[in-house]
Amino acid sequence: MIEQGTLFERADSEPLAARLRPQTLEEFYGQKHLLGEGKVLRRLIESDKIGSMIFWGPPGVGKTTLARIIANRTKANFIDFSAVTSGIKEIKQVMEQAEKNRRFGEKTILFIDEIHRFNKAQQDAFLPFVEKGSIILIGATTENPSFEVNGALLSRCKVFVLQALKTEELTELLRRAITDERGFGRQRVEISDDLLETIANFANGDARSALSTLEMAVLNGELEGDKTIVTKETIEQCTSKKSLLYDKSGEEHYNLISALHKSIRNSDPDAAVYWLARMLEAGEDPLYIARRVTRFASEDVGLADPRALEIAVAAYQACHFIGMPECSVHLTEAVVYLSMAPKSNALDVAYALAKKDALNMLAEPVPLVIRNAPTKLMKELNYGKGYQYAHDSEDKLTNMQCLPDSLAGKEYYFPTEEGIESRIKTRLAEIKEWKKNHK
Repeated sequence: MIEQGTLFERADSEPLAARLRPQTLEEFYGQKHLLGEGKVLRRLIESDKIGSMIFWGPPGVGKTTLARIIANRTKANFIDFSAVTSGIKEIKQVMEQAEKNRRFGEKTILFIDEIHRFNKAQQDAFLPFVEKGSIILIGATTENPSFEVNGALLSRCKVFVLQALKTEELTELLRRAITDERGFGRQRVEISDDLLETIANFANGDARSALSTLEMAVLNGELEGDKTIVTKETIEQCTSKKSLLYDKSGEEHYNLISALHKSIRNSDPDAAVYWLARMLEAGEDPLYIARRVTRFASEDVGLADPRALEIAVAAYQACHFIGMPECSVHLTEAVVYLSMAPKSNALDVAYALAKKDALNMLAEPVPLVIRNAPTKLMKELNYGKGYQYAHDSEDKLTNMQCLPDSLAGKEYYFPTEEGIESRIKTRLAEIKEWKKNHK
């Protein structure tokens, strides 16, 4: 379905997030790296010199709002197009009209929300019109455009990455919602700054979510005459989080992730799942937890069970694809697997030891024998001279020294006897014995 002109409609019955949608760049919250004074996107919007672009970012950070601000400022025809409800037929109709406009010297800006929902054929339909300038394409997506937008189309668009709003930005937005006449400015609402910050933390960078939670809290607030009082209990009821709410940038955040990590390290799946649930039900970003779990897989399991990393990465991908609440089971699978896996910190120790030497010996030259020699001059300087190709030997091993002379014989990796790493330890001992006998 094609909507034209809907960007300018307003109704008192609209949700708070819609009523407070910024109309100008001055009202816009966040994205200072793009919209601060003198920044490139701000200059393009203010000068009405917009080119084809993609807005990429998580939900509720202002992708559609920026398109609407452009619509309010541009002299071009502006068409709002939904990737959810539109097909090839609607695309062709818009392109035909845009081509007619171009012949009369008029620009057409086409905004496509959720452009990642278009398939390849639908995206291809835009390409020739973008190439010859019939349309200026603005796409919005929550998915990585490198994977979700056709390469040919993407190469003709500038990608602007929008970031999740900071807690202080969301808190300021909520304060405005209380005082602005488009929000609750016409009624007396009493809510503390601490509770506004609680809502901002719970929203996880999403302005729309923050405003929706505030609206629900005000509608369910306690009435005292003509005043509405929003309490902590009201917020907890509206978010169904009760005592689980916590500051994601404060001490409790780090206490909980520490509890999760140490429970897994201690091979306690029950405790690990409990702390996982505490974090998820308090509104923690599942991708944050998935990243920490992925780190744990190598830091505390490592080669004792190489599959640990595979499962952790798979859990991260599942969280990315599905999101909450469904992805909770994927994180539970990873957390329980890691809890039950044999533990080894040999990789973490190895890197720490190597890092210390690397920082203290940054100027150590690469041995000539393992240097690349792509040119005649390099060969004349003995680059690669004496290099031994391990595959040419019967045992697939050589006695070639690969460390700098000052570090010859230095060891960093000390495998444990845990799980599969015990086999690696045996293999490493065999390799060292072979090299000792073939000096």
